[in-house]
Amino acid sequence: MVSMNWRRIRIAFFLLLIGWPLFILGAAQKESSPVVVLLGIDGPIGPATADYVHRGLEKAHDMNAMLVVLRMDTPGGLDKAMRDIIQDIIASPVPVATFVGPSGSRAASAGTYILYASHIAAMAPATNLGAATPVRIGGPSPGGVPKPAEPTGKDETAKDDDTKDSKKGDDKDTKKKQETPVVKGDAMEKKIINDAAAYIRGLAQMRGRNVEWAEKAVREGVSLPAEEAVKKNVVDLLAKDVADLLEKIDGRKVTVLGNEIELKTKAAVVTRIEPDWRNRLLSVITDPTLIPILMMLGVMGLLYELLNPGFVLPGVIGGICLLLGLYAVQVLPVNYAGLALLLLGIVFMIGEAFAPSFGALGIGGAIAFVVGSIMLIDTEVPGYGVSWPTIITVAAVGAVIFGGVAALTLKAHRRQVVTGQEEMIGSAGEALESFKTEGRVRVHSESWNAHTQTPLTRGQRVKVTAMDGLTLVVEPETAKED
Repeated sequence: MVSMNWRRIRIAFFLLLIGWPLFILGAAQKESSPVVVLLGIDGPIGPATADYVHRGLEKAHDMNAMLVVLRMDTPGGLDKAMRDIIQDIIASPVPVATFVGPSGSRAASAGTYILYASHIAAMAPATNLGAATPVRIGGPSPGGVPKPAEPTGKDETAKDDDTKDSKKGDDKDTKKKQETPVVKGDAMEKKIINDAAAYIRGLAQMRGRNVEWAEKAVREGVSLPAEEAVKKNVVDLLAKDVADLLEKIDGRKVTVLGNEIELKTKAAVVTRIEPDWRNRLLSVITDPTLIPILMMLGVMGLLYELLNPGFVLPGVIGGICLLLGLYAVQVLPVNYAGLALLLLGIVFMIGEAFAPSFGALGIGGAIAFVVGSIMLIDTEVPGYGVSWPTIITVAAVGAVIFGGVAALTLKAHRRQVVTGQEEMIGSAGEALESFKTEGRVRVHSESWNAHTQTPLTRGQRVKVTAMDGLTLVVEPETAKED
C-alpha cells in the first residue's frame, strides 16, 4: 500500500515536472502580445511635432512594436517639419499606419504628404484630405496655380463658338492640357510648385497610390472626402476608430526597408506615447506669437541689469529670454527684414530712455516693432502667424515702459544740482549695505562710496560729515544726537 502511494507521488511529480515548462511557455506567449504604439498629431505641424514623431518612432523600435499608428488631424504645417516626419517614416524599421480621425478631422496640405508616405493610409468617415499646394506662396490663387479661363466678353464668346466647331478634332489635345496644368507666375512659384508635385508623386509611386490625384492636389489644390479617397486609391481603407483599423489591417502585408512584414494587430496591446516635457517646451518656444515677447523681455532684462548692476535676476531672465527668442528664430521660417525691424524698434525705444527725443524715438520704435512683428514669420500656414492683439499689446507696453524711463531721466536732468561739497555736508541718507569702514550709501537718491569709523548696518540712517573726492565720510545719524 505504501509502495503504491509512493508510485503515485512519483508519477504526479513527473507530470508536474513536464507540465510546468509548458505552462510557463504559454504564459510567456500570452504576455508577448503584439504591441502597437499610438501617436497623435493635432493642429499645425511644426518643429515640436517633428521632434515628437521622431522620438515616438525611436521608442516604438526600442519596444519592438509591431506597428505605429499615427492619428492625425491637421490643417497643414511647415515644409521642413513635414519632410523631417516623412524621412523618419520612410526610414523607420517599424511600419507606420497614418489614420485621419476621428470623424470631422482632416489631413490638409502637409498632412496629405504624410498620409501618402505612410505604409498604410486610413481615414475615418466624414474626414478629408488634399489642398496640398504650398501655402508659402499663397496657396490656390491667381498666379500661384492654374485656374480655368472665364468668359470676359464678345471675344471669349466667339472663341467658344470656334471651339465648339472644332471640338471633335481637339478633344484629345484639350484632355492632355487639362491633365497637366501649366503653372503660371514667376520662376520661384514654378519652382516651388514643381518641387512639391515631384515630391508627392515620388511618394505615391513608392506606396502604389494614385499618382495623378496626388499631383492634382498640389497643382490645383483639390480635396477629397474619405469615401472617394478609398475609391480612387488615394488611401487604403476606411476605419471608424483605431480599434477598427487594427482589426481590418490584421494579416495585411507591408514592405518595410525592403522586407515584407505580415501585420498581426487583431489582439495587439495599444500603447499611447504622449509628448514629454521637452517636446511641450519646444512647442511653447516655437510659437511665433512668443518671439516678439521673448525679444522684448530679453532686451529689457539686460538693459535693467546694465543700469542697475548687482540685481542679477533681471539679467539672468533677460539673457534666457533673448536666447530662447533667437532659438525660435533659427527653427522657424523667419523673414529677416521683419526681424531687423523688430530689433530696430526695440533699440529705438531704448534710445528714448537714454536720449529723450520728445517721443520721436519712442513712437518710431513702436511703429518699427509692430511692422517687424507683422513681417516676422515668412509663411501663411495656419497657426504660424503673430496675432494683432499680441503685437499691439507688446509694442504699447514697451513704449510705455521706455517712455516712463525717459520721463524719469528728463526729470533727473532738470533737478537742481545737489552734489556740491557745501550741499552734501550735513545731508542725510541711508546705508545700502552693512560695512565697518568702506561701503555704499544713498544720498539725494544717488549711490555713493562712503567711509565711516563706526560700523553701519544696511538701511541705517547716516549723515554726511565730509567729502574726500568722490567718497563721502559718514556717521550714524544718531551719533550727533548722543
